[in-house]
Amino acid sequence: MASELVPRPSNLAFDIVVSPMFDENCYIVRRPDSTDAVVIDPGLDPESIQRVITEQHLQVKAILNTHGHSDHIAGNEFLKRCWPNAELAIGSGDADKLADPVLNLSAPFGLALISPPADRLLSDSERIEYAGLEFTVRDTPGHSRGHIVFLLDTEIKPAVVFGGDVLFRESVGRTDFPDADPTELAKSIKEVLYRLPDDTIVYPGHGPETTIGYEKMHNPFVPG
Repeated sequence: MASELVPRPSNLAFDIVVSPMFDENCYIVRRPDSTDAVVIDPGLDPESIQRVITEQHLQVKAILNTHGHSDHIAGNEFLKRCWPNAELAIGSGDADKLADPVLNLSAPFGLALISPPADRLLSDSERIEYAGLEFTVRDTPGHSRGHIVFLLDTEIKPAVVFGGDVLFRESVGRTDFPDADPTELAKSIKEVLYRLPDDTIVYPGHGPETTIGYEKMHNPFVPG
């Protein structure tokens, strides 16, 4: 489990499953009074994700991918088999990675991972609602061409961003992949994330949580 450095909003419940190999964070998100849940970025340990879900008697309504790299989509197929009615959604710009082991970067590791096709393709500023939670989708390219983040800011206070591999605590996502771009990544952080309120909590794809205000003050890669 990732260490909790920032108090969680009282009206949001979630579990974090950290998958081996890349220490990728999968988030199982719900309202505290509900058994409906959303899974964000199921990684390379889908059995552990399933165990957390079934132990709490949750029902998965959606599987959301911030981007199409293998460590964030590896559990899609397993979870779709367990919850076939759960919608699988990803940004339109990264949808081609789901079925291509070269594009999703699993082929170099000899894994050849693929995912079922998306049930829904997402675009910038689109609002989506699953499990009683309303997310705003924001395009954040740079780590990958079609990277998106999921913002909860209508009823959840302070606001929360499930940010994938864009902004980490005192770090940023890698930009040495084929469709990555360091200039685009910095632009996504400055023009999308850093414009959010300072108390917005960022739950990243790797490592511990942080806040927008903290990163604007302390991030050595993209100062605020």
